[in-house]
Amino acid sequence: MIVRSFKDIEGTDRHVKSASGTWESKRIVLAREKVGFSLHETVLYAGTETSMWYANHIEAVVCVEGEAELTDHETGKTYTITPGTMYLLDGHERHTLRVEKDFRCVCVFNPPVTGREDHDENGVYPLLTETEEV
Repeated sequence: MIVRSFKDIEGTDRHVKSASGTWESKRIVLAREKVGFSLHETVLYAGTETSMWYANHIEAVVCVEGEAELTDHETGKTYTITPGTMYLLDGHERHTLRVEKDFRCVCVFNPPVTGREDHDENGVYPLLTETEEV
């Protein structure tokens, strides 16, 4: 059994800040736990825009605070995401989040991330294993 809090991992290697400066993520469950998924609390900052494409992962996101506009680049549809709203990127959709109010969400990734990932120039997280370097 593992018990830890997001507060416990502040300032550790599990607390990742993006190179773009648009988000930070506390990665409370990682690939090293060997449970088949990773679990994160991520905050995207108000007034920012982040384009992403999880070509190597499936991601489920539940908004717990804030507001953002989600654009699905595959369909052109736009959605308003507010607390209690979930979106699932089950088709590796390219998407953009435009953040109106600091957007705090809980995310699950499969396959799990190692904790070292950041978006590349295409908005993709590389598919890393525990033995690989970024």
